[in-house]
Order: sequence, then structure tokens, then C-alpha cells
Amino acid sequence: MRFKNLDLNLLVALDTLIRVRNVSRAAEEMFITQSAMSNALGRLRDYFDDPLLIQVGRSMELSPLAASLEEPLRDIIVRIEAAVVSTPSFNPAEATRSVSLVVSDYMLHTVMPVFLERVSVRAPGMQIHFRAQQNFPHLLLERGEADLLIAPSVFCSTNHPSEVLLEDTLCCVVDAGGDHRGESVPIEAFLAAGHVVMRPPNGGESFAERACRQVGLSLRVEVTTFSFSSLPLLVRGTDRIAVVQRSLANRMLNLGGIRIVEPPVALPALEQSLQWHSHRVRDPALLWLREQMHACVRVD
Repeated sequence: MRFKNLDLNLLVALDTLIRVRNVSRAAEEMFITQSAMSNALGRLRDYFDDPLLIQVGRSMELSPLAASLEEPLRDIIVRIEAAVVSTPSFNPAEATRSVSLVVSDYMLHTVMPVFLERVSVRAPGMQIHFRAQQNFPHLLLERGEADLLIAPSVFCSTNHPSEVLLEDTLCCVVDAGGDHRGESVPIEAFLAAGHVVMRPPNGGESFAERACRQVGLSLRVEVTTFSFSSLPLLVRGTDRIAVVQRSLANRMLNLGGIRIVEPPVALPALEQSLQWHSHRVRDPALLWLREQMHACVRVD
């Protein structure tokens, strides 16, 4: 099919080339040969009278025109994918849909096991793919690389619909045999102690650090990790403190060597939200999956 003398099939190739910036990887992603992708790039260059991708050393950079096309083209592709994938009705028992969810390892250890068990029973043909959370996770929704996002509400985008999934309080985890003996940590001890904190691999701060900063608590960070679930384990045998989501801390207690104590002041609760692309509001499969997650939270 052509539009203004452009083969619309080439738009998918252009979108892929812009995203991966590599002819070989773009060909692999589209399941075509490298020569076929090179041919598509050549036709695109002729149509736009622009190089689009420019070889710089061992990598390829976008031309100014290609950079200007990136966002509107991705929006077009996401709209088409939403229209094609979504069906008027959804039968979980017969569904073979593949769905990507962006979650933290905190959610993987708490809600997701129950969710996966529930979905496996009710929709055995569905494929669930968990993707690691990152800074600005809503960008994965906008690029069509994720179907649902679960993240702290404060980190969700205002450009797409969302709904609150759960609330979780924050607590302190300390070594069971360490110096922190009381039911709560005195503020002087909290400020003087070394802290273990989770920080995203690509920068930024976790909700716990943000919550402490909001109430005027400055953490003396001695250890950083990329995983929420490692926090309770990394305080064992030390006098350090980790501020952890309570539901995760409770699940880690049976590993032994740690205990839960209260922070010196009340910290803001963690509110986790579900978010999806505005183009997918009427997708019955995503609506059903959201309902399953809420049911898991109620059971938990």
C-alpha cells in the first residue's frame, strides 16, 4: 500500500532502524535478511532525499530529519499496533496474547508471583514478559515496548491513564543481633548509621530515599545496590540500616538474621500505580489483566 508514493511497509522498517540504529539488528527484529533491510534503507533515503542514518565510527547516528521523525513515527506505529492487537472481546481461556509488564524486583517478590499463578490458571495460553524498571518508565509505554507499567505513583506520567494498585508503608531493616535493639530507631542513631539504599542502574533515587528527604532525614549512604530484594540481606552482620517496603521486608524475615524496626518519624507511604498507554484504554486484555492484579492485592 502506498501513500503519497511511499510504500507504507517502509515506515515499519524506518521505525525499527531509528530505534536500534543498526541495519543488522533491525533486520533481525523484523525477521528479514540484512540485504533486504539495506534495500529498504536505500529506498527510504531516496524517498526522503536524506541519509537518515549516518555512519559515525562504528555506530550510526540519526540525521536531523530522522530525529524529527522519531516521535511522530513511533506514535503512528503504536496506534496501529493498538488497533491490530486489541479485539472487541477477550476470552482468557483461549487467549494467546503476549504481554510485557514493567515492574521492579520489589513487585516481582510480592505481588507478581500471585498474579502469575492466577493468570496461568485462568489464561494458560497467555505469555507474560517482565521487564526491568528504569528511569522514566513511561517511555517504554510510549515506544510500544511495554503494555503495562507498575511504578510509584509519583514516577508515573501525567500523559497516560493510571490507577492506584496498592499502598505499602516503609520500615527499617536491621541486623537481628546488632546495636539497634528497640522497636524503633532513635533519630540520632538513624542519622548516624550507615545506610544501604537501592538506586536505579541508570541513575536517580528510589522512593525510600525520596521519602526520607521529604521529611528532612538525610541518609549517610555507605552501600548502594540495584535491587530492592537485596536490601534486607545486605544489612546482616553490620550496624547499617535499610529503609524497605514493609511487605518485602516481611517476606525476607524467614531468611533469618534480620529484624524489622520502625523509622524515627513517620515516612510517606509508597503508592504503587498501574499505568497503560492512552491508546490502549479500550484494550479488553489489559483491562482483564488489571482486574487480576487488583484481585491479587486484595487476596494478599
